[in-house]
Amino acid sequence: MYEQVPNILKLAQQSNTSVIAFICMDYVMARSVIYAAEAVNTPALVMLFPEHVTVQKTTGLRGYAEMVKELAEQVKVPIGLHLDHNNSLAAITGAMDAGFQSVMMDGSANTLEENIRLTRQVVQAAHARGVMVEGEIGHVGAASQADNRKEDLFTKPDAATLFCRETGVDALAVSIGNAHGEYKQTPHLDFKRLAQIRDITSIPLVLHGGSGIPDDQLLKAFSMGIRKFNLGTDYLRNYFQAVKEFTLEYDPVSDPVKVIQMPEYVQSRLQPYVENRLKTLCRF
Repeated sequence: MYEQVPNILKLAQQSNTSVIAFICMDYVMARSVIYAAEAVNTPALVMLFPEHVTVQKTTGLRGYAEMVKELAEQVKVPIGLHLDHNNSLAAITGAMDAGFQSVMMDGSANTLEENIRLTRQVVQAAHARGVMVEGEIGHVGAASQADNRKEDLFTKPDAATLFCRETGVDALAVSIGNAHGEYKQTPHLDFKRLAQIRDITSIPLVLHGGSGIPDDQLLKAFSMGIRKFNLGTDYLRNYFQAVKEFTLEYDPVSDPVKVIQMPEYVQSRLQPYVENRLKTLCRF
């Protein structure tokens, strides 16, 4: 069923666990997530990275939103739709016009004051439409640059309190040793910092950069207030591997029409991966 993201986050809070938001750049990835969620009876979020529209052009905003709604209506488990990192009111307004019910305003590259100003504008516009807003305080950098070890980029509890109070965001992405992309070495989450942030904020917390964080750390983070967990790099890696296996198994020269079987083939590889992640990490 198509469900509002805040309602899914409430379910996660009631179970003291986290919902996983999977980056999905196309129909095959989204369908794999939704069918996997149904198979293991676990809520999930389908999440779009804006550059898949503006740069890679794998989809369009409105078509993507309608696609997810149509797929979600085919299952009984709650499925939500979320737009990942965006940094302007204009871009987010376009996404809301296209049907996105949950958006992220990422002003974390700015000063705290500017981040608050920009995020507040988005929150006011989004709440007028009944749309949820995720903000970010601190900066979740790139794992390839080892930003996850730069504590000056970590979320400061007092700044998080100010940010939440002044912006009115519905969820908060935190930087506690996590980073986007491939980690150079095993990350170690700052659980003391997470506990401090949890204790002085009253909204769901979000963990980005989920690929490569050991499961035991993830489960501990979920038990300490992380209610939404983004998973992208590892899921995209599995997508690439499935396409690679298909091209090795089917010779496109001898039978080029075989390519029409690729979506189903790829989903047969992606769905078990998603089911495993949901069963292992989510305790609804």
